[in-house]
Amino acid sequence: MGNPLNALSLDEIWAKIGQELEAKPEPYQDEHIRYEFIIDEKGEVSRWQLLFENGRAEIFSGVAGEASCTLEMSGKHFRKLLTGDLNSMAAFTIGKLKVRGNVGFALKLENLLKEYQFAG
Repeated sequence: MGNPLNALSLDEIWAKIGQELEAKPEPYQDEHIRYEFIIDEKGEVSRWQLLFENGRAEIFSGVAGEASCTLEMSGKHFRKLLTGDLNSMAAFTIGKLKVRGNVGFALKLENLLKEYQFAG
């Protein structure tokens, strides 16, 4: 069947992420982290930031501040990360996922994403 997020653009996926995070804020209530995502979608690179601060989650297209953790990957791997189909440690080891900054925050993000249903 494939990943249901494959049919969505990055803009649509980020809108869905925002809706899911707003509907269920408990998992990130105590987080104070700014993530930056550098996503290569078939040769077109875009940057997005996800900020958890003061019990809120905010999404920015582009760079809105200095990131605590930057994750760089393809659009395909980004979609897999959201649906829990990406083993981030394996992807990191073979170079499919690049992490800069606090690597512990990258692991925290993977666990946080498991609290949500982005594919449904």
